[in-house]
Amino acid sequence: MLDARFFFVTVAEHKATAYHDTDFVKPLTSLTCKLDEKQAAALKAYLQKHDYKFREVPYAQFAVEKEKLNVVFYESGKLVLQGKGTQEFVEFVLEPEILKQARLGYEGVLNPELLLPRLGVDESGKGDFFGPLCVAGVYINETVVKVWQDAGIRDSKNISSDKKIGDLAKLIRETPGCVTSVVPIGNEAYNRLYVKMKSVNTLLAWGHARVIENLMGQKQRMNPPPVRAISDQFASSKGVVSKALMSLGREIELVQRHKAEADLAVAAASILARDEFVSRLMALGKQFEMNFPKGASAAVDSTAKEFVARYGAENLYKVAKTHFRTTLRAQDLPEPPKTEWRRNISGRSEKNK
Repeated sequence: MLDARFFFVTVAEHKATAYHDTDFVKPLTSLTCKLDEKQAAALKAYLQKHDYKFREVPYAQFAVEKEKLNVVFYESGKLVLQGKGTQEFVEFVLEPEILKQARLGYEGVLNPELLLPRLGVDESGKGDFFGPLCVAGVYINETVVKVWQDAGIRDSKNISSDKKIGDLAKLIRETPGCVTSVVPIGNEAYNRLYVKMKSVNTLLAWGHARVIENLMGQKQRMNPPPVRAISDQFASSKGVVSKALMSLGREIELVQRHKAEADLAVAAASILARDEFVSRLMALGKQFEMNFPKGASAAVDSTAKEFVARYGAENLYKVAKTHFRTTLRAQDLPEPPKTEWRRNISGRSEKNK
């Protein structure tokens, strides 16, 4: 088995080469992170065993000092390290013995792409009968990545609480260095564009391109400039979005990949898009004095029928995406048979008639 110190020396060597364009790598002299109860107990036991001097600090569960390091663990669960001994403590104690993983800054060494300045784009509302389609974009850089390290920013589909979405959206918008753009496509505009474009993917591509263009129009606020834009590949052909790009959007590399929400920039964009969708859906509910459920379900079908009974089918386009089959069910109209999709030899999707 490799000695733990071999791993960290190797990481340090990689870190030095990763920043070959600088004369030296500035050592880590402070760090803040969260510990759970088990990790905190393990850290306290280590500090006691190795003769750290304990001292009293307001609102701290425990605090110690030794030579070039101060350690404070607060009642909130926040750990603060300060002093010239911070980096050595992180490398040889905190990560291998307490956290048991190299997660405080070394992801950027082992995978430098995580720290690259980039744009992330995602949407919300595509599968929701009621409410708009919202597309959002976010610019992040190394500083933003480090600020969000323990914030819990992840794909919005994995966050069930609207309040949590709202809190994270506020953090994203207020983080220094982060630049954002949101393009909400209200139901009336959505239905008008769908009739014209005859494809959700084409409409989505326009929304993604519009957000990228909006962000690139704020490039002067981005330091350093983004090296690429990342979005989910929602169409079988990557050309759908590429062809929709506008003049400024064509200045940057576009990367489309499946499960792009794993990227922090795309995850942040998904949160902003969902926050916009939720707030606008609630506003529609207040306007029409109804509770519009999310998604597509039996509850959605029931609400659609109620809306038609109260306001008439002719007004459904104001609150819903009328190309959904729910529109027919809400009016007790027959639905056409569903078509089965399969892939042909060339890899393209086609209807199996």
